[in-house]
Amino acid sequence: MFWEQLLNGLTLGSTYALIALGYTMVYGIVQLINFAHGEIYMFGAFAGLILVSFFGVNLIVAMLGAMLFCMLLGILVERIAYRPLRGKSSRLSALISAIGVSIFLSTLMALMAGTNTHRYPDVIAHHTFHLGSLDFSLMQILILAVSALLMLGLQFMVQKTRIGKAMRACSQDLDASYLMGINVNRVISFTFAVGSALAAAGGVMVGVYYNAVWPYMGMMAGLKAFAAAVMGGIGSIPGAMIGGLSLGIMEIMGVAYLSSSYKDAIAFGMLILVLLIRPQGLMGQKISKKV
Repeated sequence: MFWEQLLNGLTLGSTYALIALGYTMVYGIVQLINFAHGEIYMFGAFAGLILVSFFGVNLIVAMLGAMLFCMLLGILVERIAYRPLRGKSSRLSALISAIGVSIFLSTLMALMAGTNTHRYPDVIAHHTFHLGSLDFSLMQILILAVSALLMLGLQFMVQKTRIGKAMRACSQDLDASYLMGINVNRVISFTFAVGSALAAAGGVMVGVYYNAVWPYMGMMAGLKAFAAAVMGGIGSIPGAMIGGLSLGIMEIMGVAYLSSSYKDAIAFGMLILVLLIRPQGLMGQKISKKV
């Protein structure tokens, strides 16, 4: 029982981690909380559903198509809603804009698809494996494997590639990066695109795993992923991964051993507890304010 719940928690937590990475990358570079990120995750789930239902593609192709669509959507949101406000107004204006985009996207999807829950067709065999007393499904293996590959790929890109080096430079100092010849706008757009692609992958996998997508699914998932990013240390990529996995495990364990009524309370209660003990998050670093 314990090991099965732990596996369920890791499966859920890996999707939280994918969404949390988008929050933490954007904040690390422009210090903006992109509250529309949960809705991009929702759009990714619907994009995958459309590809599977109407074009008959397999799960991997649907996921790649959803990632590509959400990359374009993320770039569009950044270009229209955030870039005009960057450096020209207070951060509060950008935050309000993010909330407005979130409401607009969820309302738009509700108008297009209705408010009812939509089901994914059977895109993967419902095969169960047995390892001693532990039972796990093919879908769980796929979610964990894809999530691990995406997170490792992101870490490799940030640490070992030229664009990753530019992202790290921008996260340190945008003005200095601009003076050194880095195309800051291009780096920021790329960051939004990558974060949106990861959220889309998480949306498709959650949609298939729970066999349900709906226009407002991004609201709570986005808030929990944001909580995971803050808990891990906002701006830290490893922190977002650890925060997402930890949140998923604690949420599933709470449902299994306490009650499903406490599911959301556990997520945000964990965030409060971690921040009381370690305000910078699990993997965050203390930053001294310059005088």
